[in-house]
Amino acid sequence: MTDPTPYTPPAIWQWNKESGGKFASINRPIAGATHDKDLPVGKHPLQLYSLATPNGVKVTVMLEELLALGHSGAEYDAWLVPIQEGAQFSSGFVAVNPNSKIPALMDRSDGANPVRVFESGAILLYLAEKFGAFLPQAPAQRAECLSWLFWQMGSGPFLGGGFGHFFAYAPTKIEYAIDRYAMEVKRQMDVLNQRLAVHEYIAGSDYTIADMAIWPWYGALAKGQLYEAGEFLQVHEYTHVVRWADQIARRPAVQRGRKVNRTWGEPASQLHERHDASDFDTRTQDKLAAP
Repeated sequence: MTDPTPYTPPAIWQWNKESGGKFASINRPIAGATHDKDLPVGKHPLQLYSLATPNGVKVTVMLEELLALGHSGAEYDAWLVPIQEGAQFSSGFVAVNPNSKIPALMDRSDGANPVRVFESGAILLYLAEKFGAFLPQAPAQRAECLSWLFWQMGSGPFLGGGFGHFFAYAPTKIEYAIDRYAMEVKRQMDVLNQRLAVHEYIAGSDYTIADMAIWPWYGALAKGQLYEAGEFLQVHEYTHVVRWADQIARRPAVQRGRKVNRTWGEPASQLHERHDASDFDTRTQDKLAAP
């Protein structure tokens, strides 16, 4: 139904009431820390502060894929950042990511000069260049991979903050908003479907950071695992995206990466924090996933 109460924007917008919806308690129009709290630091050079949302999964998948290739320098500590509790507004987190969004990475490989990296696409690119993996070196192939990486960074907000918010989280259903973003998400799925009809992976014949960026969002959508919107959007029609999503999901490193910093779903799918490869063992996983 169309919203029965038309809204006339005021001359000057003011933050004088809660916006409503699932994330209302952490939405605010100002940046910066709300409380003092240092971030924990583990034993590995790479310190990840995250949650297993699609953006967080991108990075844990990348790290697990690097380890699977034998890059021991990609060992990492993954610390849980419960965003619904406002943990991303701590002084320690804001120092790593002034935008207060997960994931955020600190590379302490050079003890005297730690490197902070924020924004999931930037982290994927940083790690790909650091380890020389999952990013083609030939100019044309590299450009193709980066184009698709940035396609996801630009397209994702229409799926998440656009369609996902108004379809699943908004306090009221607004026909215009849902129709507008549903149309755009289906267009994006068609872009991917046409691409994957002629290529095994997003950037071509090789698995790259473009796949790692796109799969947690659009792969989950193609399998009906995002916002319970599979039937609404008829995602089964995008057969090439479904094929690709299944292919990526079968990778052992992807299966491990998807579990890290996950606090919902079946207990076997959760690993709240990851500090060592042995944490994936069943007994350790049960311990870390316990309430």
